[in-house]
Amino acid sequence: MQATPSPAGRAVPALGAAGAVLALWSLAAWSGAVAPGLLPGPAAAAVALADGVRSGVLASGLAASLARAGQGFALGAVIGGALGFATGYLPRLSAAVTPVVSFLRPIPAIALVPLATAWFGIGESAKRLLIAYAVALAVWLYVHDGVSRVPVSHLRAARSLGAPLHRRFTEVLLPAAAPALLAALRYGASVALLALVAAELGGADSGLAYRLQVDGQFLRVDRMFAGLIVLGLLGVAADLVLAAVGRRFVHWSAS
Repeated sequence: MQATPSPAGRAVPALGAAGAVLALWSLAAWSGAVAPGLLPGPAAAAVALADGVRSGVLASGLAASLARAGQGFALGAVIGGALGFATGYLPRLSAAVTPVVSFLRPIPAIALVPLATAWFGIGESAKRLLIAYAVALAVWLYVHDGVSRVPVSHLRAARSLGAPLHRRFTEVLLPAAAPALLAALRYGASVALLALVAAELGGADSGLAYRLQVDGQFLRVDRMFAGLIVLGLLGVAADLVLAAVGRRFVHWSAS
């Protein structure tokens, strides 16, 4: 088995790939194949990003988006995780719930924006619920699969040794399914950002996706690139944090 690379070892390929993307981006902008106003180079995007930081527009938009995405992610992760454990552990419940979830999963959050707006208005509740909906379905899939793969023999052995239900859950089922739960949370974080964009484009007066929409109306492509970079960095940061938590508390996982 290969040794796990150090953080520095993992950073080198990532930095190399980022450098290659920046070089290709610069080359495409410099070539003139696309009008400069429609494809600004990295330097122009960096200037727009710095302007957003100085003006405070970026900070206010980031705060609004983080609040929506964080609350929606937390609610969706709790619902999806609890339901995933229940359906993964109880076959009869799985037989009843899985077809319903399988029906809902292909329906994207953006398709529900008009309905959510009609039911809950244009306030924050609709946006958080849309994000929670998307996250819950994503988390459920990973957790349900992870729990259902726990060998039944392990649970039977614990029961035969007299372990009560709560100990079978905390000492057998939860540790065995923890890697799947970690993967579910990491995937759910990216889904939360996707749903956040859909929710904010559906009607908002603040947030990163709202700023993208406003900048698009004025063809400020440099600002749009800056906003996309922030969204991407936000997703990377969330994934790194959850991966670090996983390495700390789910140390038996290879993630």
